[in-house]
Amino acid sequence: MDISIFGLGYVGAVSLACLARDGHTVTGVDIDTTKLELIRSGKSPIIETGMPELMESVVAKGKVLLTDNPAEAIANTSLSFVCVGTPSQPNGSQDQSAVLRLTEQMGEALKSKAEHHIIVYRSTLAPGTVREKLIPMLEALSGKKQGVDFDVCFQPEFLREGSSIKDYDNPPFTVVGAETDTAQAAVRELFGNLPAEIILTDIATAETMKYFCNIFHALKISFANEVARLCESFDVDGRAVMELLCKDKQLNISTAYMRPGFAFGGSCLPKDLRAMSHIAKLNDVDIPMLKGVLPSNRVHLDHSFNKVLETGKRKVGFVGLSFKSGTDDLRESPLVDLAEKLIGKGVELSIYDPEVNVSKLIGANKKFIDSHIPHIGNLMTTDIDQLLAESEVIVVGLSDADLVEKVIEHATENQVVLDLVDMKNRENLRATYHGACW
Repeated sequence: MDISIFGLGYVGAVSLACLARDGHTVTGVDIDTTKLELIRSGKSPIIETGMPELMESVVAKGKVLLTDNPAEAIANTSLSFVCVGTPSQPNGSQDQSAVLRLTEQMGEALKSKAEHHIIVYRSTLAPGTVREKLIPMLEALSGKKQGVDFDVCFQPEFLREGSSIKDYDNPPFTVVGAETDTAQAAVRELFGNLPAEIILTDIATAETMKYFCNIFHALKISFANEVARLCESFDVDGRAVMELLCKDKQLNISTAYMRPGFAFGGSCLPKDLRAMSHIAKLNDVDIPMLKGVLPSNRVHLDHSFNKVLETGKRKVGFVGLSFKSGTDDLRESPLVDLAEKLIGKGVELSIYDPEVNVSKLIGANKKFIDSHIPHIGNLMTTDIDQLLAESEVIVVGLSDADLVEKVIEHATENQVVLDLVDMKNRENLRATYHGACW
């Protein structure tokens, strides 16, 4: 395939060299003539492991062409990668000037091109940029239609400086945000030889996941560093703690707890966060990320609280009260907190939970509920059919498959369902549907 790559920094230069190595003819495009001259002489424009040898090889084989003219590159290739930088502005927003300027030039070039062309954005872009800014710009300037005369897609890259060639050849996956079969097929052709799953999604999701991949990496680093600083204050080696933590592949290093849903609660997580925050305060250790977890959880609970109030309805039924399915433990259950807040707003509440029998609560469980909703017995019902029939809003807080199916079967067009558990088969629901945060 004849490919053009716009922007010959780390991502662009490595992509150029690897695609040329794999047999494609690649035209490199950059406004920096120094970079062009370096590559033309077989030298890498960046310091990167393996790049000097690889660049020398592909240039010697005649697989690399170079230009500073975008129109020339568009005219002579069938697919273009956009790899220009999108740095931060002083206010934290993304500086899109380079990608906007280039998109304008590409739109002008497409105007005079008879053949179909595919543009693949690899620059990190704020969610919505491609659909809301770039495609309209390309259509307006070219006089052509996306999905007909040309195609646009977004393909995030996951190359790390220092190991870029290795990362190119062994990606965790290949994500393609595209809206047409033509664009999807082209990217499959380019990267189908790599040992990674190709995942197709929409453009905005692809744009967004790139951001949160990077943010998650930053989050992991910050977590490990805060753990180590806190451990150091009481003479424990944080490296050993993190090494042990990472050995748990079932919960810690896994997909567990990585699905959006409702706030967390229960007898362990909140109290342990408070305990470590207290130790940090005593030892004068600043752990802003860890200290922010409980406030973040409270904000998330309030998000669901506001969703119920925004319906404008007063009769609310809870399917679930314990902090998770399969237990009667009400201690620090976020559903108890949500119920308490709604009662405070005058909401008429009824609650069904097959595991909770108020008359049999004992110990800390009973003490907790007595201090939060002492009249809980008046709100509980053992008749879920009656609750579903009489509630204007149904809050689903248990993931039990039978209960979820019953809600789906019985909820009517006049009711609202607030789903806190990511209900299965919800496409069969007749009621107005709201997710916890989706």
